[in-house]
Amino acid sequence: MTILVLGGAGYIGSHAVDQFITAGFDVAVVDNLLTGHRKAVHPAARFYEGDIRNKAFMQSVFKKESIEGVIHFAASSLVGESMERPLLYFDNNVYGTLVTLEVMHEYGVKRIVFSSTAATYGEPNETPITENMPASPKNPYGESKRMMENMMRWCDEAYGIRYVALRYFNVAGAKLDHSIGEDHTPETHLVPLLLQTALGQRESFTIFGEDYPTKDGTCVRDYVHVVDLIQAHLKAYDYLVNGGKSDAFNLGSNEGFSVKEMLTAARQITGKEIPVKVGPRRAGDPAVLVASPQKAKTILGWTPEYTTIETIFSSAWSWHQTHPHGYAKEE
Repeated sequence: MTILVLGGAGYIGSHAVDQFITAGFDVAVVDNLLTGHRKAVHPAARFYEGDIRNKAFMQSVFKKESIEGVIHFAASSLVGESMERPLLYFDNNVYGTLVTLEVMHEYGVKRIVFSSTAATYGEPNETPITENMPASPKNPYGESKRMMENMMRWCDEAYGIRYVALRYFNVAGAKLDHSIGEDHTPETHLVPLLLQTALGQRESFTIFGEDYPTKDGTCVRDYVHVVDLIQAHLKAYDYLVNGGKSDAFNLGSNEGFSVKEMLTAARQITGKEIPVKVGPRRAGDPAVLVASPQKAKTILGWTPEYTTIETIFSSAWSWHQTHPHGYAKEE
């Protein structure tokens, strides 16, 4: 029996493929390579290039493979872009998930773990954020993920497809042997932007807004190491295999770091100055997002090992130093 990883050539998906294979699973990957990289996929995984919105393609994969469960990362994920192109996000994220669930139902596949997001909460009045706080997305990206969660809830009710929604906060870092890491075009994530600036690939790092109601005026975020994040997916899948009911879990550290604090940490790890400029706020950015991961720790038995700012930056810095152009020279 096979685990099907959707979006398995992306940053987070490729780490999932690697860890599921290491854990002894047989893995197949679907990715349209729009933002993913073929070279990021573990060589032991069978790879299918295609789009999850293409039902005939998805049916062909399910027909070839004996799939026991799905791990779903295939989605557009840029908050700013979602504000400018909301229909793209509802098409790719919501419709793509609809097709996935249709084909799962058709082939009798009853388990799915998928990447949701802290953006489903919007900007809660309390921190840290717990799973019982109301959903009030501030951007179409968060709205699309909330819709995906609701679709899965009703598919559980109707078809018995059980799911775990893992609500990520900020994911960063790289595999500790720096063989796979983060490579986006365009790059929008804070840690790689800082490190690309440290490498001299960017003239400066931009702080988007320093007038937020936070300790230093910059946005505060909760960071989790990508290796720890994928461990939560393994535990979530095991939870479903062992009869766990459908549920949602926050994945974070219970600790918030401002943009300026992350800048200071990057300078310390890299030994580089990292020039900075200040720009306007980005549309759809909440001031503070910090998770309570207690539910995941209690129910899934998730125990992060690498989620410190030092390990996040040092592992990502090793990746960027050894792959200064990402996967470009390998493809």
